[in-house]
This record gives sequence, structure tokens and C-alpha cells, in this order.
Amino acid sequence: MDTPVGEQEIKLLLNDLLEIYGYDFTDYAKASLKRRINRLFTLDRFPSFAEFRYKLRTDADYMKRFIEQITVNVTEMFRDPLFYQNLREHVLPVLATYPFIRIWHAGCSTGEEVYSMAILLKEANLLHKSLLYATDLNPQVLQKASTGIFPMSQMKQYSENYIASGGKEDFSRYYTASYNVVKFDEELSRRMVFSTHNLVSESSFNQFQLVMCRNVLIYFEKDLQGRVFALFDDSLENLGFLALGSKETLKLSPIISKYRQEGKEKIWRKIH
Repeated sequence: MDTPVGEQEIKLLLNDLLEIYGYDFTDYAKASLKRRINRLFTLDRFPSFAEFRYKLRTDADYMKRFIEQITVNVTEMFRDPLFYQNLREHVLPVLATYPFIRIWHAGCSTGEEVYSMAILLKEANLLHKSLLYATDLNPQVLQKASTGIFPMSQMKQYSENYIASGGKEDFSRYYTASYNVVKFDEELSRRMVFSTHNLVSESSFNQFQLVMCRNVLIYFEKDLQGRVFALFDDSLENLGFLALGSKETLKLSPIISKYRQEGKEKIWRKIH
């Protein structure tokens, strides 16, 4: 059965987003975009594509909803615990040798991974000399991330992930519970800088010892992945680390000759 919003209509929408609002989704993976755009079209009960497009073109608030729905914001604390164990054991001891540590969480979504990293740094006694730059295309998820407030219902899973990653503390020491939500300690968020950043169109803004971009690039076409890898390469100090998601790899990218993989997890080190 044909979907309400087909390939040609999606091209029109993406052109509108670029021309009117400056958001470039033209090199995002088409199948994933099509699925999410059609879900939104159905969810918001538009009688026709023309009305859907008109709403997007003329209503800046609706544009924000559109962006929020077509960007993927699924994440959790200490996601893939073995990855975090690898960070603890192999990356943090190297970062500890720097007088000041700068880490970039690119595509940070609602912030769970940024808070996970802050906890790792605190336990390694490195948080006081670290700055975590957390960026995303979507201002709404950044606003949520900056509050440090998460549902209480997720804490059991997050605590299990934390322990599986090598955590030795009582996980609840890092937050205060109130009704059905928790708020993470401000000692963690004080070392974070939240800002919008578009991986597609914006350039490097600092030099980092670690760039984290996990489960973002799987939604990009190959050419766009290559451009983003070049951006990360520009942003990494020599001997810095690039951390990717479990289904992402540097192996076919133009910059692979400058990197070596560190262990089994998707962590790469810039060697020249």
C-alpha cells in the first residue's frame, strides 16, 4: 500500500526545511525519514499533503514539532555497558594525563549519555578538570537535557547498566528523587555546556580529546557520513578518541588511515 507522503513529496518538504529554516536533511537515510514523516502525517491527522506542507512552511512552532519527530531521540544511561567499561579502563586513564579535558557529545539527544560520562569522570576524579560540550540539532531535547530531570521509572534499568559498566557506587547517590522523577546532581551538570549544532552544515568549534557520536550516523547516507567524519577529524586533537555506536564504523570512511581501533568496542584513536 502506498504511503500518504511519497518520495517526491518528501523532497519538497526537505527543500522547504532548507530554504525557509536552514535545516538540511537532504542526505539523511531516506527510508528512515519516510517512515517518520508518514507517522507524523498520520498522527496529526492532516486531510491532505498540501495542508501538511502549508503548515510546515508557515508555522514555525509546527516546524519545531516536525524536527522533533523526524530526529531520533532514543537513548539511555550507560547504554551498551561494555562500551562504558572500555571507556573506564582504556580511555579515562589516557584523558587523566591532560591538564584539562574537553569532550564533545555530538547528537546528545536528551542527555542520558552526557550524564553517564560525567559520572564516569567523577568516579575517576577527573570531573573537576573536564568540560562536556553537549550538542544537538533539536533545541527541545537540549532543553530537556539541561534540566537533568529523568523519569523515575527508568532508574532501575539505568542502575543495572551502570553496575554492568563497572560502577561500584550506589547509583541513587547521583540523583534526588521527587514523586515520579529524579534530578541529577548539579555537580554533574555544572561541567556541561549545551548548545545547538548542526552536523550537516556547521563546522568544528573546538579541539577535543574525545568525541562521542553514538547511533546518529546510522541515519545518514554514506556521503554525509564521510563529511561528518571529516568534521570529527578536524575537531580531535592528535591521539584523541572517537567513540561511535555499535552499528557504526570508521572502516569505510576516507579518514580511516589516520585511526586505529581500540579494543572490541567502537572506539577509535587518532594516530596521525
